[in-house]
Amino acid sequence: MIRHLIARTTLGCALTLVITAQLLGQEPPRVVVLATGGTIASTYDEATGALRAALTGEEIVAAVEGLSEIARVSVEQVANVNSRDMTPAIWLDLTARANALLAEPDVAGIVVTHGTDTLEETAYFLDLTVASEKPIVVVGAQRAPTMSDTDGPRNMLNAVRVVVSDEARGMGTMVVMNGQINAAREVTKTNTLDVETFQTLDFGLLGIADIETVRFYRAPMRRQTIELSPGVDLPNVVILSEYAGADGRMLELLLEAGEVDGVVVAGLGLAHVSTPTLEVLRKVRSAGVPVVVASRVPTGRIVPLYANNVDLLNIGAVQADNLSPWKARVLLMVAMTHTTEVDQLRAYFDR
Repeated sequence: MIRHLIARTTLGCALTLVITAQLLGQEPPRVVVLATGGTIASTYDEATGALRAALTGEEIVAAVEGLSEIARVSVEQVANVNSRDMTPAIWLDLTARANALLAEPDVAGIVVTHGTDTLEETAYFLDLTVASEKPIVVVGAQRAPTMSDTDGPRNMLNAVRVVVSDEARGMGTMVVMNGQINAAREVTKTNTLDVETFQTLDFGLLGIADIETVRFYRAPMRRQTIELSPGVDLPNVVILSEYAGADGRMLELLLEAGEVDGVVVAGLGLAHVSTPTLEVLRKVRSAGVPVVVASRVPTGRIVPLYANNVDLLNIGAVQADNLSPWKARVLLMVAMTHTTEVDQLRAYFDR
């Protein structure tokens, strides 16, 4: 009953545009779905007694009532993995395909279906590397299609509604779930199971996709586009987590083995590190490996308030502003395809 209601009541701004286009003899806007798997594509596997990514993008789209009234939707299957197995190689495939598709005049935007575990990282990577003003929405589900209260079809319908909205242009990559629109740079997963898991803790959502219309209330201000050269390899950037008693030994071993190109530290408080970890980071910087310090605290930005912050700046560490450690890793990976110079890296993180 709810699904039928949503399908009917989406005749807000998106359907109005479609009706107008039809009266003028035009086709509805074209939206391309790039499918990658995740819970939104999962079914119950009796052999393992657990969920696994199995449905194709075509099957996901076919299950959404009212979708054809809003847009002409085509699907490309880029991957079909649980998002714990999302990789930088798949990111590069997504970016290349997104840039190519959005250059086509009749493509209004792109929807990427994705598992929720690493969804925010993929969304931020696309926000950094896709140059078009046309929107991208990354969407997932917390409840699989085989569950009676699955949220996938509603999320998928809202994702397409946002993509064809005039107000979405210039907003970059967004995450749309539970009727809420969040910016890729700012959003994070906050709950393991709840459908309202993706939130922007510091600044709040960009807008909403409710039963009447799609409406934006603010725009993301801290956005940048970093072009990737064809065939580029992304550097191996690791995240070092700080905690009581941390000594940085794991990072030291990786450095000795030559298995690290860049480091992001998930620091304490204002991105602080223990004294032993600081000494390891000195070695890392002496080897010319870039270091970015972020905080494991979920909100707030980093400022050099304590001596520990100054020590880190003096060895050439870069502060991550308010980026989470995993998003700081994404930005560092992309920025390092252009530079490893400290001042230039700091400029990327200041934007």
